[in-house]
Amino acid sequence: MLYIFEVHIKPGYTAEDYADAWVRASELIQQAPGARGTRLHRKLDDPSVLIAIAEWDSKVERDAMEQQHNPEVAAIIRSAAPFCEIRPIGEFDDAEWVVLPPDRGA
Repeated sequence: MLYIFEVHIKPGYTAEDYADAWVRASELIQQAPGARGTRLHRKLDDPSVLIAIAEWDSKVERDAMEQQHNPEVAAIIRSAAPFCEIRPIGEFDDAEWVVLPPDRGA
């Protein structure tokens, strides 16, 4: 499953600043069972807007991680919170289908 949210960076802070906090928190979160990885994507026409994606084996495993309070992760998130606004987009199942272009090299 994918957990997706949008991050709006406030003036005086940069996407790179947020990415530093994101990586530090993600390194800890990714130790949880079911964690598959995380990504940040910068909006093409607005570098102060990011989309963040966390991938998990299941919603149950992600929810279990959320129930385990990690003070180090909480401190990292608190340190970035005054400098950005985070809007959850939602939780999505893995794709039921994937449409890819045909292999034109064959």
